[in-house]
Amino acid sequence: MDRFSILFVCAGNICRSPLAEGIFRHLVENAGRADRFEIDSAGTGGWHQGDAPDRRSIAVAAANGIDISRQRARRISAEDFDRFDLILAMDHDNLKNLRKFAPTAASDKIHLFASFTLGTTEDVPDPYYGRREDFEAVYTMLFSGCSMLPEKAGAVWTS
Repeated sequence: MDRFSILFVCAGNICRSPLAEGIFRHLVENAGRADRFEIDSAGTGGWHQGDAPDRRSIAVAAANGIDISRQRARRISAEDFDRFDLILAMDHDNLKNLRKFAPTAASDKIHLFASFTLGTTEDVPDPYYGRREDFEAVYTMLFSGCSMLPEKAGAVWTS
C-alpha cells in the first residue's frame, strides 16, 4: 500500500510545523493508521536547523499527551516537492516562499493549512514572540485542522 505523505511547513520549523507534525502523528497512531502516512515538518528558513522545537511548543504538546521533543528543525529541500503528496504552509508568507521555491509540477501539492483543513484563509499565527497562551491557541487551531486531514486523505484513511 502506498503511504500518503504530508509535510507541514512554517518559517523556522520550531513552533507551528513541529506541533502540526506531532498532532497529526498522534491522531493517526491513535487511529491505528500510522503505517499509511509519512509525516514530517520543515521550515522555509534554515536559522534553527538541527534544533529541537521551541520549549513552549514542547510544553503545550506534552500537556496534551504528545511528545515532540525528539524532532529536529530542518529547512525544506528541493527533494521535498517530489517526496510529499501534500505540503501545508502555516501562513501566507510561508505559502508565498514555498511557491517561489517549488517546481511548477508541485504547485498543486502546496496549500495554506487553514484553507485546506478548515476552509478559511486565516494564517496559523506565529507564537514565537508570544506567551504560553499564544502557543495554546495555535495548538487548538492545529488540532482542529489536523483532525480534518483524515477526511482529506480519503482512501488512504479508510482502506
